[in-house]
Amino acid sequence: MNELYADVIRPHGGTLVDRVLRGEMREAVRERAEEMHKVPLGATELSDLELIATGALSPLAGFMRKADYEHSVDEMRLTNGVVWTLPITLAVEQPQAESIQEGQEIALCEEDRVLAVMEVTEKYPYDRKAKEHEAREVYRTVEEAHPGVKRLYQRGDVLLGGDFWLVDWPTATRTEFPELRHTPAQSRRMFARRGWRSVVGFQTRNPIHRAHEYLQKTALEIVDGLFIHPLVGETKKGDIPADVRIASYQAILRDYYPVERVLLGVFPAAMRYAGPREALFHAIARKNYGCTHFIVGRDHAGVGEYYGTYDAQNIFDQFSQQEIGIIPFKFEYAFFCKKCGAVVSAKTCPHRQEDWIYLSGTQVREMLRRGEMLPEEMTRPEVARVLLEGMKGCDQ
Repeated sequence: MNELYADVIRPHGGTLVDRVLRGEMREAVRERAEEMHKVPLGATELSDLELIATGALSPLAGFMRKADYEHSVDEMRLTNGVVWTLPITLAVEQPQAESIQEGQEIALCEEDRVLAVMEVTEKYPYDRKAKEHEAREVYRTVEEAHPGVKRLYQRGDVLLGGDFWLVDWPTATRTEFPELRHTPAQSRRMFARRGWRSVVGFQTRNPIHRAHEYLQKTALEIVDGLFIHPLVGETKKGDIPADVRIASYQAILRDYYPVERVLLGVFPAAMRYAGPREALFHAIARKNYGCTHFIVGRDHAGVGEYYGTYDAQNIFDQFSQQEIGIIPFKFEYAFFCKKCGAVVSAKTCPHRQEDWIYLSGTQVREMLRRGEMLPEEMTRPEVARVLLEGMKGCDQ
């Protein structure tokens, strides 16, 4: 049997990581952690902590040590050769780093609440030169106008590497979509109970419009199940808030999708806007959630004009299928054609661009802020009404 179509696809690196302590061990470590040096985490690091602990970022068991960091930046691999396109690191300011020694245990915190205990196996510099090198390789620019690069430059000047054990969950796990926050182990069990042997994952940070629906349903003709997995971590100013987006997904799923073949979950990651590298990162994470296939559209995880339209698809060709372990569905730009009377793509539509209706994410947000109803050819009316109501008074 082809293992890509086995009941449960193998996690990236071969084993689903679980760094969550339970029972008496959890209580003992949490009590001991109160006496440790405390390192508060920012929004992105809190997301990374949750994803690592639950195995969504398998095979990572903690924040990257220097060799893995450098390999991921320069070669898009870990030191053991496993494909890995984005550095996952913990940065602290120099004064705090001076009070932390290699081999020391520290407490990773949300404000003053201990979430995890980490053994610092490495402490290494993260100066401006290193940050610019990372920006150039990962984001293809050193411009601060890029939101991912801007965040990168704002981080501390020392990186701490080491594995950790989770003793408590970030607040967001209880307050932000807890009923949809399926861990990789949970989503795999859900797929298995439904009898899905092939599952396509769909990543989005935008509401589902008619072009998305077209891509998803085309993919669903080929596989057993669809895992709609919107990102709900930190995004840039201007993106539609997560709660509005989730309400819009629920509205369209209720009326236009077969309930027995679709599962909605949330992906608690922060957006890095790293274009092609983030597209492959998103695919690998969905592989850990149990997906066998992954939809990659145009300009996946892009921002501005930093990446080519289909760079996010082309990066998959740099690695063998065995190395990636999840099959990309590469879709062309989709739109509503007035002459076809349907949502189509450039591969299937013979008509002129003057007959095509398509709105960019920026145009959609501008229309919503003006209180304008989105055209039905672009967005289902049920979704448009949810978005209009949800965006009232929103200043993002």
